[in-house]
Amino acid sequence: MREESVIERGEPIDLLVDGEAIKAYAGETIAGALTAAGRRVFRHTAKTGAPRGLFCGIGICFDCLVTVEGMGQVRSCMVSVQPGMRVSLFEGNPSAPRGDSATD
Repeated sequence: MREESVIERGEPIDLLVDGEAIKAYAGETIAGALTAAGRRVFRHTAKTGAPRGLFCGIGICFDCLVTVEGMGQVRSCMVSVQPGMRVSLFEGNPSAPRGDSATD
């Protein structure tokens, strides 16, 4: 016998990413919302321009860096979406903070 379960999600939130509204839910991280919306590349490395996105998902690496208005650069896997939040994915080749072993 299969047991059915219901997943309860938080309230819907529109997350503004580079001017585009993306559906998100309260309690999700920015990385979770981006991934659910089909966004896989959040930035590119400074040396080679290699694409980076969600990697560790626990705040250890810097692959999922994004810019949040009023917060600066954040690890998107560690920050929950909020109503009115504006997120910018990196254009070009921004440098990650020192100690970023994932920049090539």
